[in-house]
Amino acid sequence: MAEELGRQGAPDRNKPVDTTTRTVLPQRAAEAAALHRVARRRQRKETQRKERVDVRYSTDEKTAILTVARSLNIAAAHYVGAVVMAHIQGDLTLPGQRTQLDDYIDELTALRGEVAKIGHNVNQIAKKLNSGDRPHPGDTALLDHAERVLDTAGTAVRHIAAATNQVAATKGPR
Repeated sequence: MAEELGRQGAPDRNKPVDTTTRTVLPQRAAEAAALHRVARRRQRKETQRKERVDVRYSTDEKTAILTVARSLNIAAAHYVGAVVMAHIQGDLTLPGQRTQLDDYIDELTALRGEVAKIGHNVNQIAKKLNSGDRPHPGDTALLDHAERVLDTAGTAVRHIAAATNQVAATKGPR
């Protein structure tokens, strides 16, 4: 009976494996996490921009500015103002726009979740093995291995969480 429980979803060794079908690779964790990330609007400041600076652009420059601003779904004046202020402040990214750092944080968050699932599965295996009256031969070695895997998974989750927090802290508010 233990063999039947352990073979859930495992391929049968006696059946040939179909190698003609193409395996679809899963999407990156950052891409999957970005789908669930909620878009945020920038908060209104009590004092709006009231000072005016007149700037002239060529037709090509104006077209380029409008194209980029529309692709980011923001007003051209906001885009120009944000770019200028970012340049003055030494940051060349726009507030509220995704950066590689955002992808890195999402990737680490997704990895933390995946490793935590592994630890949860190992806990379930250990619980199942410990629930019987008498252990089957080999259960003790399997439990020892499961404990080592669980410790490794816990350590990995703590390291990933620390790295995520460190990266998020260096990003700072915008």
